[in-house]
Amino acid sequence: MRASARHILVSDEAFCKELKEKINAGEVSFEEAARDHSTCPSGVKGGELGTFGQGQMVPEFDKVVFNDEVGVVHGPVKTQFGYHLLEITERS
Repeated sequence: MRASARHILVSDEAFCKELKEKINAGEVSFEEAARDHSTCPSGVKGGELGTFGQGQMVPEFDKVVFNDEVGVVHGPVKTQFGYHLLEITERS
């Protein structure tokens, strides 16, 4: 199984929840939030991670990307790197 996703990585869970609320309310796009706030280098590309297979990302990430609904903002998802908002853009 393969998937495409984008994410936003921040260090604070409360801020992660705040960003999710703003995205879901339409106050800011996922891409804008990623560019402005993500601490991951993918932030400059709107959080785009490209296409990857199961097992290529950390387990907490994989669990969401390969099991949860496509096209919805998920999270906060806690990993060793911090707190993520994830949006699965495609899965096959």
